[in-house]
Amino acid sequence: MQLIDTDETVLIVTGGGISAEERDRPLAYWLKTEIDRRGAGHRFRRAVVVNDAWYVENRVFHLNPAVMIGGPGVNLGAREVAERLPIVVVEGEQAFVQSGDVNEVPKACLWGVDASGTARAVRLFVERGLLTGLLDRIWRLRPDVGEYA
Repeated sequence: MQLIDTDETVLIVTGGGISAEERDRPLAYWLKTEIDRRGAGHRFRRAVVVNDAWYVENRVFHLNPAVMIGGPGVNLGAREVAERLPIVVVEGEQAFVQSGDVNEVPKACLWGVDASGTARAVRLFVERGLLTGLLDRIWRLRPDVGEYA
């Protein structure tokens, strides 16, 4: 049984260290809830939370759209993509949102100078409509799926 579709399933990647697990993983599950809700029950229009080591080791999943939570210092996935993504939102030099394509695959990197900055970056990603924009690009209209395919 297929659980992930590389075109539609969004990976949310967090660091695997203790601090990242404690602080960033709850943010990842909050973001997953937002994405899953917007997927409106379509089988693959959802998010899956994974740790950075798994993401880096399983290169095939680099074909998936992905959101990295935590910066390059704590997230190996962010380390791989951050230099290739433009910064689209900065708040007070504390919270940073990067978003764009890496090898034609939508990616985002949400991080801060500390845990509260990272939490703020995740909120900004949703509040400023960047999550909606990302999902619009991924889940474009397809007649075989319905309204928001």
